[in-house]
Amino acid sequence: MSKSVSNPPLKGVRIIDLSRVLAGPFCSMILSELGAEVIKVEMPELGDDTRAYPPFINGESSYFLSINRGKKSVTLDLKKKEAREVLYRLVKKSDVLLENFRPGVTKRLGVDYETIHEINPRLIYCSISSFGQSGPYADWPGYDLIVQGMGGLMGITGEPNGPPVRVGVAITDIGAGMWAAIAILAALMAREHLNAGQYIDVSMLDGSVSWMTYVAGNYFATGNVPPRMGSAHPSIVPYQSFEASDGKHILIAAGNDRLWSLLCDGMDLQELKNDPLYASADKRVENRVKLVSHLESEFKKKTRDEWLERLRSIGFPCGPVYTIDEIFKDPHILQRRMLIEMNHKKAGKIKQIGPVIKFSESSCIVEFPPPILGEHTEEVLKEIAEYSTDEIEKLRKIRAI
Repeated sequence: MSKSVSNPPLKGVRIIDLSRVLAGPFCSMILSELGAEVIKVEMPELGDDTRAYPPFINGESSYFLSINRGKKSVTLDLKKKEAREVLYRLVKKSDVLLENFRPGVTKRLGVDYETIHEINPRLIYCSISSFGQSGPYADWPGYDLIVQGMGGLMGITGEPNGPPVRVGVAITDIGAGMWAAIAILAALMAREHLNAGQYIDVSMLDGSVSWMTYVAGNYFATGNVPPRMGSAHPSIVPYQSFEASDGKHILIAAGNDRLWSLLCDGMDLQELKNDPLYASADKRVENRVKLVSHLESEFKKKTRDEWLERLRSIGFPCGPVYTIDEIFKDPHILQRRMLIEMNHKKAGKIKQIGPVIKFSESSCIVEFPPPILGEHTEEVLKEIAEYSTDEIEKLRKIRAI
């Protein structure tokens, strides 16, 4: 666990965040938790698209609140040259610029890599997009749903006789944000010996394809296209969810012969343990349908939590399929501080998912709640861009801020 809340590893790093919706904001929230100062640039009056997404808490979007804490909000209309001049001043004193516009938009706005690199050659510029900055699909519009389909996730997700199923969160957006954070951290390290920044191109589709790992490995080895298998595993049986007597589901992971034997002991299924049809991993895969059908009947004899208590007591790996309300009641998750509370100026006391990373000598921080639109415009323009009060007022009058 962290020894000091005042020792975040990215303290002193400043990030200009032009991104919106999910991939970019998730990335910049990670970097904020690691101690970076994140200046979130939004359109005056409108702000990040997600500010309009319901449901709302006292007029504040719960979606926006979930991924934008620890950031300062500055409003700039980058279609106006005066606003771009503000951004250029900020760029001179920053380390990273993050954006997730469609390819070509930054060039039209005058905030593309070439322009920014000339202003600050040491700045790291990271672009996140659906399909990347090159290739035949670069200009296509894309959303997580489309990328999940094209990147392979939906092709292997769903019940055997059912349609392809989307993962329940926008996982390719979130994954792209994580890849971008990794890349930015690496580029900050590389800058120490390059003495220069560089351009980073992160594609949601590339990230999704990278997650195919052993699935792709199996295909490369055999040429066989893997079928959808629900929660089951192609090489391990039983390794899936089963419905209990109360309608809740338990996850069973008999990853080897020893664990299979242990499961049989825990369920009083000696007849299965001694059955040559199930004596080895390959036999259990071969006789999957018959074995799973038998286990389905057995698991319906007790509730989910009764099975969990019984199997955990003998050291068998199992777990519940939690609904969202169950997650945030779990004592382990609470002890790990994955649920925190913050006070927001408009929304009041709000709940948030806590930082994931736990350091021994450093710390993650959650310095302040998600910002109100434009909350820090004057502060940032005065303290970082060195604008006077009169100059800021002129920018307001022409609606540049």
